[in-house]
Amino acid sequence: MKHKINLALQVLPRAEGKNPYHLVDKAIEIIEKSGVIYQVCPFETVMEGSYEELMEVVKKVHEACYEAGTETMMTYIKIQSSANGDVTIDDKMEKYK
Repeated sequence: MKHKINLALQVLPRAEGKNPYHLVDKAIEIIEKSGVIYQVCPFETVMEGSYEELMEVVKKVHEACYEAGTETMMTYIKIQSSANGDVTIDDKMEKYK
């Protein structure tokens, strides 16, 4: 895939005695540090970039959550792509600004 895609990532980490929101914060930290365009939403975080770049971010999110003490995690991913060009967050959100 050569065009930009959008990838929505929702992680639901669990760990005995740990607040799951703190574990989700670790995931968002990784996304912030990655340098990709992203938007945090109430149920998921949407990222924009190449397929390969965003899947690398997903991998690092998993690693960071487990390093922070996550014992088990459900991950939901949605991808929007186009054969004819880039898919951007701005294209979808522009009318709501």
